[in-house]
Amino acid sequence: MKKPIITLEQAQSIAKQYPTPYHIYTQAGIEANADRLKEAFSWNKSFKEHFAVKATPNPTIMKILAKKGCGMDCSSLTELMLCEKCGITGDDIMFTSNETPAEEYALALKLGATITLDDISHIDFLANIAGGHLPETISLRFNSGADFKIGNQIMGQPQDSKYGMTRPQIEEALTKLMALGVKRFGLHAFLASNNLSNGYYPTLAKLLFKLAAEMNKKTGADFAFINLSGGIGIPYRPEDQMPDIYEIGREVQQAYNEVFTSSMKPGIRTELGRFMLGPYGNLITKVVHFKHIYKEYAGVDACAANLMRPAMYGAYHHITVLGKENAPLSYTYDVVGSLCENNDKFAIDRKLPKLEIGDYLAIHDTGAHGYAMGYNYNGRLRSAELLLTKDGKIKLIRRAETPEDYFSTMIFD
Repeated sequence: MKKPIITLEQAQSIAKQYPTPYHIYTQAGIEANADRLKEAFSWNKSFKEHFAVKATPNPTIMKILAKKGCGMDCSSLTELMLCEKCGITGDDIMFTSNETPAEEYALALKLGATITLDDISHIDFLANIAGGHLPETISLRFNSGADFKIGNQIMGQPQDSKYGMTRPQIEEALTKLMALGVKRFGLHAFLASNNLSNGYYPTLAKLLFKLAAEMNKKTGADFAFINLSGGIGIPYRPEDQMPDIYEIGREVQQAYNEVFTSSMKPGIRTELGRFMLGPYGNLITKVVHFKHIYKEYAGVDACAANLMRPAMYGAYHHITVLGKENAPLSYTYDVVGSLCENNDKFAIDRKLPKLEIGDYLAIHDTGAHGYAMGYNYNGRLRSAELLLTKDGKIKLIRRAETPEDYFSTMIFD
């Protein structure tokens, strides 16, 4: 059974100050998970997690993770600016982007971030921005094409992906970059998303380890690190199992020891978002209407503007009715929001306890790619974000948008 972050009594207390809907995160859960990841890869002395900022771009969350030794993974100008505002700079930032505008590379260079090049054509592009003086360390993104078989519906197969370079391009890029003075390299790949198998990281790791060893032999390139990126999933459905991060760490270590028998001992980096934050956030919303036509609809005060994943690609998010955790699931509802789109549904034909107006629903696993994917369609405003601190207090970490925010970029002639 999935356990919501807060109880009915806590939701009722929070409502006195912060109305629904809102996203709420648990500090204790986030910190404990960061500790587990670090422990699972402690065999690699240079291991570093770079949290994928795009998953949950909130300064409070980022600072919690930074205190746990995590760096950040950025993919845009504003994410880089957010890191700078949080006091996160230098090699604590991995900048992994694609179709990258010049000003984004310029800021990444200014901040001393470690840059991952997504395409071979970006070498000259970056060199021009850097005035011919490239950083001593550059990372390259690899696309294995049809060789990699572990995928899923979110990412699809690598050969259909816009990301990364082919094997021949990796070799060519290394040779060219070394001629331009680059001394150390990283190797990066992201070939699957939300993978629940313990085998994803070890399979990807072995692929990248072998490629690094091959490229070292062919070109003499020194690999400072291998970046396994993200892709470790979370169990959105109650019957699914959470990947065993300790088993994953052991299998990656085994692959590492099999491949790297020479003096080259690269560090391991990860860029996890969903795994780091997903289970430690809930979207709290309240039942405001019922509709009885061809189906039974329960209307809530949240909508796809607060959580896009179910509308975007039919993603499952478990729902708990606060205060009715042990009640029989004897009613079937479509749980829907108020957008003028028929896909604005958090659940379809979902078995739930009997609902009443005013019931609080906790929509689970919204800690990553929840608030971050929000938008303002229909003039809907993005919600507040709250943190349940380790001492049990509720802290506002982002206020809710107001109509003034919505109007602030408009020009009224």
